[in-house]
Amino acid sequence: MKKSDIRKKIIFLRKKKFSNFCSIDEKKFLKFLEKKKISSRKIGGYYSFNYELDILNILELLTKKKYQISLPSISKNNTMNFFTWSTNDPLKINKYGIPEPVSKKKVFPEVLLIPLVAFDDQLNRLGYGGGYYDRYIARFLDDDKIVKIGIGFSFQKVKSLPINKYDKKLDYVITEKNFFE
Repeated sequence: MKKSDIRKKIIFLRKKKFSNFCSIDEKKFLKFLEKKKISSRKIGGYYSFNYELDILNILELLTKKKYQISLPSISKNNTMNFFTWSTNDPLKINKYGIPEPVSKKKVFPEVLLIPLVAFDDQLNRLGYGGGYYDRYIARFLDDDKIVKIGIGFSFQKVKSLPINKYDKKLDYVITEKNFFE
């Protein structure tokens, strides 16, 4: 199956099955970070959009625990960077309708929480097709400190995804039900 077909099918399913009451337990998330010895305090999150799994509860807890939170922002040249943000800070809507920080303080997160459309057993990720996360990760690929955690619903897992040389693997995937590594 082609990426575009998988993308269309899973986004349809996500919209159909979406529930505002479905989330990742933030305390289990913190225990996961401890168990995996992920000690970085610089977290790049995302603001949910298009029926993605909402992680605002996790970002709020991390903020209270003194983590430095940042969100992605798209530049005019179609690159993505992360900028500081906390739950009290204003957001603006980008050209895709996605909320992003107003802040101009660029951050280089060492842990990325990455939304996904689909994922497979090998921790390959399928996004929306713009390549923003893959390009961002490629810029820092030699940096072993970056931990890539995909976030999605358990029903977004597929048997296998078609991948190419530009696709970057995740280190972990976390769903509302499971943690994959």
